[in-house]
Amino acid sequence: MDQIKRGRYLIDYLTKETGRPSNGQVPPIEHIQMQLWRGLVNVRMPQPISDEYLNVEDEFLQAELAKKHVTTIGELKPVMNEGIWQDIYLWKGDITTIKADAIVNAANTFMTGCYQPNHLCIDNCIHTFAGVRLRKYCADIIDKQGKNEAVGQAKITPGFNLPAKHVIHTVGPIVSGELTDLNKSQLKSCYESCLKLAVEEGLKSIVFCCISTGVFAFPNEEAAKIAVETVAEFKEERGSDIKVVFNVFGDKDYEIYKNLLY
Repeated sequence: MDQIKRGRYLIDYLTKETGRPSNGQVPPIEHIQMQLWRGLVNVRMPQPISDEYLNVEDEFLQAELAKKHVTTIGELKPVMNEGIWQDIYLWKGDITTIKADAIVNAANTFMTGCYQPNHLCIDNCIHTFAGVRLRKYCADIIDKQGKNEAVGQAKITPGFNLPAKHVIHTVGPIVSGELTDLNKSQLKSCYESCLKLAVEEGLKSIVFCCISTGVFAFPNEEAAKIAVETVAEFKEERGSDIKVVFNVFGDKDYEIYKNLLY
C-alpha cells in the first residue's frame, strides 16, 4: 500500500466512524490528505480503534517521518565541555523530529491533547505525529487516577510513532494578569517533576519544550530563567548525568536561552 492509499484508507475509516463517510471523495494529494487526516484525528475522542487502522496509521506516520531529518543528540554541541554543562544543549527545531529517550509535552489538565483541528501548538503536534494511541493512553491514565492532572506534575507514556521513545506530559501554570510567585513555583515543579520521573525510569536524555509560554502566557524570559536554573540545580544536587536539551522553535526563545546558557 503506497502513501496515497494509506491516506485514503485512514480518512475513510475516520469519516465512517463519525457517521459521515467520505464516499471515496478523498483527493489523491499527500499534503491535503495529511491535513484532512490530522483534522479528523485532532477532534476524535479517545476510544478503541481497530488493529488494522493502527497498522496502516503506523505505516503512514513512519513514511511521513522518513521525509524529515531526525536529529540525534549526538549531532548537538553541549553548552560547555565541563561540569553539568557538558550534558546540556540548546536546539532549535521541531520537537517531533528529535530522537531521545523522552520529549516533554506541555499538556492540558485532561492530558489528551489539543482538539482544535490542525492547530500548531506543541500538544497538537505531539499527539498528531505519535498517532491516535497516545490520546487513548493518556485518557486511560486520567481514568485510572480518577481526576485531571495537577499543575506541576508529570506522567510518562510511550512515544508510539515519534522518534522519541517516550513522552513526558506536564501541565504548566496559566498566567492571568501579573506573574505570581505561585506561577513561578508551579513552573519550577514542572521541570523538577519531569526530571525526577525521567531519572526514576532510567532515561538518559530528555528534551524540554518551552513549558507554559505561548497560549499559557508565561513570560518567555522568566520561563527560560526558571527552566535553566531548575535543571542546573537538579543536576548539581543529584549528580545526574542525564542529557538535557532545551528545545525552542522560534528566534525569540532561541536568543533568550542563548543569552542564559552561553
